[in-house]
This record gives sequence, C-alpha cells and structure tokens, in this order.
Amino acid sequence: MAVKSRALRSGRTQVKRSPVKRARRKVETPGMVETALAAFAHEVRTPLTGILAVSDLLATSDLGERERRWVDTIKAGAEHLSGLATLFVDAARLGSTGLGVRSEFFDLRALARNAGDSLSGRAAAKGLRAKVTITPRLPAFVVGDMVRLRAALENLIDNAVKFTERGDVALKVTSAAAGRDQADVSFEVSDSGIGLTLAEIRRLFKPFSQANVSIASRFGGAGLGLSSVRQIARAMQGDVAVTQGPKGGAVFTLTVRLTRAKPPQPAVPAHCAEGMSTRPMRLLSVEDNPFGRVVLNAILTELGHHTEFVGSGELAPDRLAQGGFDAVLMDMVLPGISGPEAIQTIRALEAPLGAVPIIGVSGRDQDEAAARQAGADAFLLKPVSPRALATALLAASRRPAAAT
Repeated sequence: MAVKSRALRSGRTQVKRSPVKRARRKVETPGMVETALAAFAHEVRTPLTGILAVSDLLATSDLGERERRWVDTIKAGAEHLSGLATLFVDAARLGSTGLGVRSEFFDLRALARNAGDSLSGRAAAKGLRAKVTITPRLPAFVVGDMVRLRAALENLIDNAVKFTERGDVALKVTSAAAGRDQADVSFEVSDSGIGLTLAEIRRLFKPFSQANVSIASRFGGAGLGLSSVRQIARAMQGDVAVTQGPKGGAVFTLTVRLTRAKPPQPAVPAHCAEGMSTRPMRLLSVEDNPFGRVVLNAILTELGHHTEFVGSGELAPDRLAQGGFDAVLMDMVLPGISGPEAIQTIRALEAPLGAVPIIGVSGRDQDEAAARQAGADAFLLKPVSPRALATALLAASRRPAAAT
C-alpha cells in the first residue's frame, strides 16, 4: 500500500508491463547498448589509426627537439584515446560494464612523461605554472592496465587545471618496492586552486557528487570522474586519497600496484631497423575506408612500396589474378564477405596466386585467430606502426612463394 500511496500522491499513473515485455526490454536494451558502443569505438578508432600512423612517420623525420615533443604528445594522446576505444569494444563484446582490468606490458616511464606533458600543456594554455617530478627509481617496464591508469591520471590532471584559476599545478611520481616482482607506484597531483573543506572531501568520491552546487554550476561536470578513479585504483590494488594543500588547493594521491617486467627484446636485428624491406614490393590492399587507404598509402610509399587498393573482399581474387602482386594486406572488417572469408577465397586459387603472402589487419585483437585459421601468414593490430608493417613485409618478401 505504501508504494501505491506514493504513486498516487505524486500524481503519476502506473502502467503495468507484462512479464513478456519486461523480459524483452531486459534482453534488447543491453544489445542496443553493446551495438552502439561497438559502432562508436569503430568510428573513433578509424581516424585515430591515421593520427598514430602519421605521427610515426613524422617521428622518423628530421625534427627539432621542440617539434619532436609535439609529435610525441600528439601520439601519446591518440594512443590513449585508441586504448579507451578498445575498452568500449571489450565492454560491447563481453556484454558487461564490469571493470575487467587488463594485464599488458607497457613503458611506465613513458606513461609518466606523457602525463607530465599533458599537465604542462594544459597548464600553459591557462597561464599556470607547472612542475613535474619523476623519481629515477621508477621501474621502466611493468605489467598492468595502462589504458585505465592513464585515464585515471588524466582525470586528476584535468581537475587540477580546471579548478585552478591562477598559481601552480604539479605532478610527482614515486615508487616503492612491494615484494620481489612488484612496485607500488604513487602519482601525486596537486594544485593551488579553490581547495576543499573536510565535509566536501568526505563526499567527493561518491558517484555523481561534486563538492557543492556552486562548483558544479561554475566549472561543470557530473562528478562521476573521481568515483571512477577510485574504482580503477582499487581494481589495481591501490587507492586514491585527497588532502587539503598546505597553502590552499588540493592534493590527490593515486597509488597502484604494478608488476615489474624485463625490457622487450628487439623483434629484428638493429641493422634492419630502418628501411627493412630488401626490395620495393607491389602490394594489394583490401581496405574499404578512404581515410585508412590514405594512411596506409602514406606509410607504404615512405617504405618504398607501390600499393593498389580495392574496397571489398569480393574484388580481391579478380584483381590478384591480374598478376604482379608480391603480398596482400587484408582488412578483417569489410562490407560483403569478411576478411577471413576473402582470405579463404584467395587460398582456394591455383598456385602461385593461392600461395601469395597475406597479412591480416584489424583493430580487434580477437580477429587474429580467425585470420590465421583462414590462411593469413601474419597479423597486424591497428593502429599499424611503420616498423611493424615493414617487419611483416620483410618476412613476406623472403618467402619463396612471394615471387609471382
């Protein structure tokens, strides 16, 4: 009766839904969300792939120190956005909004430097002073969730700059041993901004909560960010805390536990790092996205190769049959037949066409198994770097079957 009385007092009419309609809604709504997330992530990653590829090309150019830092900043930002898009794809594929922390190898010092550059750049744009301190004891390579850690840091950096009208913002990165193979890494983000009262601090990490209404109306934001930062930190065996600054402002300290890792071994000999392909190659690229074509063509031209493009898997066998191609770059997501289906069609051709080296390309790592099962010789994950592409093409050029 109590529920009915509240509904009547509010003046709202309750409409009963049948059990079938309620069940259908529960099933259909997540599917719609997953589809939207996947579509959004795919559309976002397409231009980001191009930004990363062009950044890689610029990095190999003769740049001054200042210009090189600009390129590195562009690349770091695009990599972060691409990683976030990957999280959307994972959420859509798993049908879950759970955190699902990843374990991946990454360069912790580079992440700290990029975060420092982000802080400095945002501070300079607002006329603030910035200070970045990174301990020399910070591990170089670690295993953890790089994308979510960077997202949490960007949130704290964004808040520090947003809530500081004048004065200073700072980032301090330190680490301490936590067992034989682990390290507790601390990121301290401080500012001289509007500061926080103790009462505001107590409710700051609740979802959809900001310090007070006037802050929300003045600076904007829903207040969800800091709740997410705490969720990320605790999922990575750490936490986030905030204290009042000694001279005003606030100090946020994010801690995470990461596993130390050994430096990566070079995939190719050092003398092959530049200009890795032994000869110019004629390539057939199956790519339906115009932006992707421009980027691939720019990279391959810089590497000394000539590339022709077709927009669907159905067209690939006929174009290949005209002869003269040394290898095929096959995108996995295509209109009409899929990339793996197109690879199977090519492998069914008579020799030597059916034995042409094929390199699968996709923005989704789960496509690798399907590509190799269909007959791909190699697989590259977007965004494709010039070095990774050159390495794959070098291996293709050394195959006896590559000569047509």
